Amino acid sequence: MPSSRIDPMAARAFAVEVIEKLRQGGYEAVWAGGCVRDQLLDRVPLDYDVATAARPDAVRNIFGRRNTIAVGAAFGVITVIGSKDTGNVEVATFRSDAEYVDGRHPVGVTFCGAQEDALRRDFTINGLFFDPTAGNVIDYVGGQQDLSEGVVRAIGNPIMRFEEDHLRILRAIRFSANFEFPIESNTRKAIVLLARKVESVSPERLAAELRLMFSRQGRGEALRLLVNTNLINPLFGNRFERSETFLFSAADTLDAMKKPNISSAIAVLCYEKPRLAAEISNHLRLSNHERKLAVWLIEAVMVLGSGSFSRQHGNMPWSVLQPWLAHEWRFQLIDVMRSLAVINLFSTESVDWVSEQVHRNDADLNPPQLLRGNDLMQLGVPSGPAVGELLGHLRDLQLDGKITSRESAIKWIEQHCGSD
Repeated sequence: MPSSRIDPMAARAFAVEVIEKLRQGGYEAVWAGGCVRDQLLDRVPLDYDVATAARPDAVRNIFGRRNTIAVGAAFGVITVIGSKDTGNVEVATFRSDAEYVDGRHPVGVTFCGAQEDALRRDFTINGLFFDPTAGNVIDYVGGQQDLSEGVVRAIGNPIMRFEEDHLRILRAIRFSANFEFPIESNTRKAIVLLARKVESVSPERLAAELRLMFSRQGRGEALRLLVNTNLINPLFGNRFERSETFLFSAADTLDAMKKPNISSAIAVLCYEKPRLAAEISNHLRLSNHERKLAVWLIEAVMVLGSGSFSRQHGNMPWSVLQPWLAHEWRFQLIDVMRSLAVINLFSTESVDWVSEQVHRNDADLNPPQLLRGNDLMQLGVPSGPAVGELLGHLRDLQLDGKITSRESAIKWIEQHCGSD
């Protein structure tokens, strides 16, 4: 994904510069794919892809080997390195693909012309080219009409497109949800028919798509589409058993989030099932942070959604609530709770009370401990597990207001140790 530090105007200027240098070298060159789609939708592209008649070696010669990366050279792709403000530009030689044997990559490519290159792409709205100098759209696939009508349509035979690259099934869902475009009927039928094919996609690639799906506009609709096209279970390793009623409510919850991310989405989908959240996170090979956050959110919601809390705010001891409400992830928790309140899994009064607590000043919400481990050992407590246990008891008493000073804490330790 492009860096948030990228300047859209600088990125565009650099992408124009790349086109101009390729043309000065005598090669046809145009913008391709998402950047064309986005500008035609009046969205500001942050990254740009270029398609060209220049072969990879020619691209590297034009821009210099120090200014290029050849990671994708086998498929005709060279990355031209920009600045932090502009981001990089991927330059791909016009190509047609050989047979796909792994549901993700062709066994080889053949360099060709612009029209053949357009015809091997995934969806018509992504198959457009643009000449930034002349301001002309180059359309070999009917993408302009589908953009105008608001339709996600596979280029050519949709079954063939999805058999080539199984990840395209999820991309269709994401584009449909994000742009609020329905999926063309034959394309949708192919998705339903081939839904199980996503099981062959690497977990990392699935997770990358889900991060985009669940963090952007249309995330609730993305979940609805995943349900309606039978993708949920294949996507989550057939571990997921939730009713459609629950999942459609979860979609409303996702739409209500203000700070959406994949961890929050999994926390909602695995409501009251922290073990399932951990299993799905591991299946998708999410980062440790993403997995821990998803599980923590569920556990926190279970504590704050329990009857003893819900009947009366603060009915539970503060020492039980404080570790959750003072946690560094507490603001993410509030977002999830407010979203769950939309489907009546929390009362708005409970959410408002929790929100009030987490916004207390740090000194009040998380006061410093009255004693440390060294203090206890100086008072004669032997090093080992006893130190941690006593500190834990002491912290609970402090948070519940039963011990309020260092002196009273020392007295409690002396009395406790004396009774042993």
